[in-house]
Amino acid sequence: MSKQTLEFEKPIVELEQKLDELRQQSEGRDIDLGREIRLMQEKIEAMRTQVYGNLSAWQRVQISRHTARPFFLDYVRMAFTDFIELKGDRLFGDDPSMPGGLATIDGVRCVVIGQQKGRDMKENLHRNFGSPHPEGYRKALRLMRMAEKFGFPFVALIDTPGAYPGIGAEERHIAEAIAVNIRDMMVLRTPVVSVVIGEGGSGGALGIGVADRVLMLENSYYSVISPEGCAAILWKHRKHAPEAAEALKLTAKDLQKMGLVDGVIPEPDGGAHVDPEKAASNLREALSRELKSLSKTPVEKLLAKRYEKFRAMGVFQE
Repeated sequence: MSKQTLEFEKPIVELEQKLDELRQQSEGRDIDLGREIRLMQEKIEAMRTQVYGNLSAWQRVQISRHTARPFFLDYVRMAFTDFIELKGDRLFGDDPSMPGGLATIDGVRCVVIGQQKGRDMKENLHRNFGSPHPEGYRKALRLMRMAEKFGFPFVALIDTPGAYPGIGAEERHIAEAIAVNIRDMMVLRTPVVSVVIGEGGSGGALGIGVADRVLMLENSYYSVISPEGCAAILWKHRKHAPEAAEALKLTAKDLQKMGLVDGVIPEPDGGAHVDPEKAASNLREALSRELKSLSKTPVEKLLAKRYEKFRAMGVFQE
């Protein structure tokens, strides 16, 4: 797979190419360019710190969509153990865009589900570009109820531009499937943690997003609409997506400040795709911490706090 370079990353990539040239000259011609190489490395690190320390909302959206970014099954492989995939909603069929099953994280047995994208056209067609059908949400609900029955905590990893809006999805009642999930997650009698690992788009994200703890990776976004969709409505053109991204306040930092998410999980400089193992380690630590904390809370208190948490959203005082 070719490396995707985002527009704001090009100055860093150019310096990295110059660094490679210096190394090749040093090795190929047996010339000592150690000083020049060190200076170039320092320059790259300084520019990397400057660029990634001052990212705009739109730039974070771009990173969240990076084709090399770890997806759900990558995190399952790196952060969880003993994963057993469970398929089908027992009503219509299986949805490959919403895989899930049993897994273990730091010794805690849990049920995990999430949206899965593809890295090439063939895989994206199989995974429906990470946009679940109704059967995906009904499978998620089946696994939630199984987690409740056996006393397992439930973990949801969100990464979708939105639920699939096609005719087939409408015929099978996509809106009803999402609504039922939101309703039933509110009263699920087991600890629930959701993490936005990439895109958190609209009801497609919220359909597995009602939780006791809602976390976000540093370069993910969570929004009622995509920046492009918002720009098309308000400015009548998708080119205004950067302005829309700023106005939507969809970044992890903005949402935490407003109290809509409970925590932000740091990513390596440059995004999770630069060092997937480190990103997975950070995710594992955060999930382990939250699950251990929630496991100490009695179920009735857990449900009361979950209710209060979501009822408080959107409340304002003059």
